[in-house]
Amino acid sequence: MILCRVIGTVVASTKDDRLSGAKLQIVQPVSLADMSPDGKPLVAIDSVGAGAGEIVMVCSGSSARQTSRTKDTPCDAVIMAIVDSLDVGGQQVFAKS
Repeated sequence: MILCRVIGTVVASTKDDRLSGAKLQIVQPVSLADMSPDGKPLVAIDSVGAGAGEIVMVCSGSSARQTSRTKDTPCDAVIMAIVDSLDVGGQQVFAKS
């Protein structure tokens, strides 16, 4: 699992039938230290209704197909949680406002 910020949305009118109705979000991995961008953005199926700017937990690889929304779906990443707060080393580095 990685922490990411939702930075955009993908709209694809032509896609595999198993992706029909799926909300596709662009997510940017973030550093645990200060929530700054850390890595290449990727596209993930949103299984929890995340919005732009939110910090989310993303699962990738074969584990991405383990949610009820993504079972038997051709995907490599899924947003499976919206983060409310993050503590690292006893310090709060993120809190959803």
